Amino acid sequence: MSPRRAILPLVVVAALSGACGGDPPNKELDQARAAIEVAKNAGAELYARDEYTASEQALARANDAVQVRDYRLALNHALDARERAQNATRQAATRKEAAGRDAMAAVDQATKQLDGLRERLKAAERARAPARVLVPARRNLQSATDSLQKAGTAMQAGNYAAALEAAKATTSMVQTVARQLDSALSPAARRRH
Repeated sequence: MSPRRAILPLVVVAALSGACGGDPPNKELDQARAAIEVAKNAGAELYARDEYTASEQALARANDAVQVRDYRLALNHALDARERAQNATRQAATRKEAAGRDAMAAVDQATKQLDGLRERLKAAERARAPARVLVPARRNLQSATDSLQKAGTAMQAGNYAAALEAAKATTSMVQTVARQLDSALSPAARRRH
């Protein structure tokens, strides 16, 4: 075997060990962790769940690759984790803004309907509606008011999903009570009593 042929396998072995050798990609891992933290603080867990979860999984794969000293694979996964976390941050901002608009519209609608229900209840009281109608209507009005307050609190906290849910629940309660009042106060219902 010539000296030249003997050196070639050593070069290949050195190149292969270099692919798995070296140092772990600590800088990229730290960047990925920081990007994931930024995404979390931006609400990505709620508003960009898929991309956020994918970033966490990529970081976990990067850490696993470091454990087996495959630093090239660790680097690839760390870069992927950082990119996915940055995407999650952007998606969360866009979706959170849209959710805020939707929640605000729902709260406004629930507020108007609740105000309308208060007026109907006052009219029923002026018309001397029976207690069997007024008592549950007042109780349900209070429940709807409490639900709307929860929506407002959630809005202030930036939890638009909870605000939207509470506003929709308020609207549903208001509509149910309004139908009950209308039914109880209709001319046909009054003739029966």
